[in-house]
Amino acid sequence: MPVHKNRETSFDKMSVSDLELRGKKVLLRCDFNVPLDRAAGTITDAGRIAAALPTIRYLLSNGAAVIACSHLGRPSPGEKPDGNRNREFSLEVVGKSLSELLGLPVKMSRDVAGEDSRRLAKALRPGEIMLLENLRFEPGEEANDPEFARALASLADFFVEDAFGCVHRAHASIEGISRFLLSAAGLLLEKELKYIGGALTEPKPPLVAILGGSKVSDKIGVIDNLLEKANALIIGGGMAYTFIKARGGKIGASLCEDDKLDAARDMLVKAQRLGVKLWLPVDSLAAARPDGGLEPVVVNSYDIPDGMMGLDIGPRAANEFVSVIKDAGTVVWNGPMGVFELPEYSNGTRMIAGAITDPYIVSIVGGGDSAAAIRQFGLERRVTHVSTGGGATLEFLEGRKLPGVACLPDRPRRDIQGAVSL
Repeated sequence: MPVHKNRETSFDKMSVSDLELRGKKVLLRCDFNVPLDRAAGTITDAGRIAAALPTIRYLLSNGAAVIACSHLGRPSPGEKPDGNRNREFSLEVVGKSLSELLGLPVKMSRDVAGEDSRRLAKALRPGEIMLLENLRFEPGEEANDPEFARALASLADFFVEDAFGCVHRAHASIEGISRFLLSAAGLLLEKELKYIGGALTEPKPPLVAILGGSKVSDKIGVIDNLLEKANALIIGGGMAYTFIKARGGKIGASLCEDDKLDAARDMLVKAQRLGVKLWLPVDSLAAARPDGGLEPVVVNSYDIPDGMMGLDIGPRAANEFVSVIKDAGTVVWNGPMGVFELPEYSNGTRMIAGAITDPYIVSIVGGGDSAAAIRQFGLERRVTHVSTGGGATLEFLEGRKLPGVACLPDRPRRDIQGAVSL
């Protein structure tokens, strides 16, 4: 029988399920930083909006009024979306999408924590939802200004943090507001922390970590932390060539961070010392430049011809990596194996994605490009968990403190009769 794929760890922070919600107004921090077709003014992927729906529906069905808030892009702080200024960063398009997904009207505020938002929040009734304008229109958001956090807090009775992709930032709507309102984790945040945390602290053994992407510098801390926890570590993508060069390989024009060669050597030594098998691609698909139209050739990853660059793991490497994955109990994957957006260089990433869908494997897919790849291949429903985070996922895997989680109070204790002790 396949293993049950909902392997989690315990959650010790205050949860939305611990709050008495009936008749209360809840400020809900979401991650609605969705990709847009700016010319058409449309959302190209509403996945982050859909991910917030379980918490929103939970709040509404339990008698709360919801004041949702988020940022979108990087507008110029202090410039309101009047006329054409910052209009492309308005959350109005998100409000329309959210309304369609919920099947409910979403009242849209013309400001963030000003006169219009206060008016709408005061009139909001249980079972209703409103959306504040883009938080980053206010300079106090990214500055974590306590007065701005206080203004946000004045709109509601409780604060619920559900924007996992943002909890690594100490912003006013993420960390600062917890000083003014009783705060709790939403269902999405709780799910993210349980699954990713469980993969690191209570994995079904053996644990195999797969890292890809272009830069070693983005993931040195992640590699260092995972070497302490994993039984095997697979490295692909552009970052692999820094490790291959550190081992004395000839990598042609492949991506390489020469200033990280010493760090790569340190990681190789650490892996050997800890007895962790560190896998690098023995062969690669290479071409003269990273675009379509050129016929890729299979080359030895340690002897790539001058003028050519590795753009995907080769067939032998892909088969080796799949064999390692097949023996895993838990897999944590963050980063593609190559330029998967181009069909010529998608096979390595596709084979990894297919391998982790084995029903016997607890599979955790990090955010960003690896999440985009799993969706591109239509496999997102066949893995245990696909994270909504990007930078937050990396910092969590690195073992760093996440400000938006650390600020939440601990979950209340319950006595033998089930009464809550705060």
